[in-house]
Amino acid sequence: MQEIRVQKVKQPEDRKLPIFRDVEKVMARIRDRAFALFSGRGEGEGHALDDWLAAEREICWAASELTEDDKEYVMQVALAGFEPGEVSVSATPRELIVHAATKEEHAEKGKVAWSQFSSNDVYRRVEFDAEINVDKVTAKFRNGLLKIVAPKAAQLKQEIGVASAA
Repeated sequence: MQEIRVQKVKQPEDRKLPIFRDVEKVMARIRDRAFALFSGRGEGEGHALDDWLAAEREICWAASELTEDDKEYVMQVALAGFEPGEVSVSATPRELIVHAATKEEHAEKGKVAWSQFSSNDVYRRVEFDAEINVDKVTAKFRNGLLKIVAPKAAQLKQEIGVASAA
């Protein structure tokens, strides 16, 4: 597995990195597309989440999975076709942002009949219910799958308390 460098932002209000501006722009595009899907559907309820998820997939969200236990969150993101150097991970105490971008151009050989390739510039952002220990976040990339482990901050505090009580 290839290690991926994690940009660690310890203060949640410190949003100076370009990734935060980029994600805000992407989120605005997703909101606009989700609203267009919703508006196109006409009056009706119960599809807002479906419209939002469809907009995410259509614009740039990579397939992913988030699991958690008492100690940590584990996020896996499918990034087939990307190289480790094209992947970046940013972590704040309450979120992870994954960005993968490639400048590779594919030569056209005729008319495209259909395609499920959505973008060569993808994002995935997740917010957590509990704070994570930003210093301990790790990311590894293997066979097109990014695996990020984010230990929960509360778990670290409990371990320190146990160690100092001993």
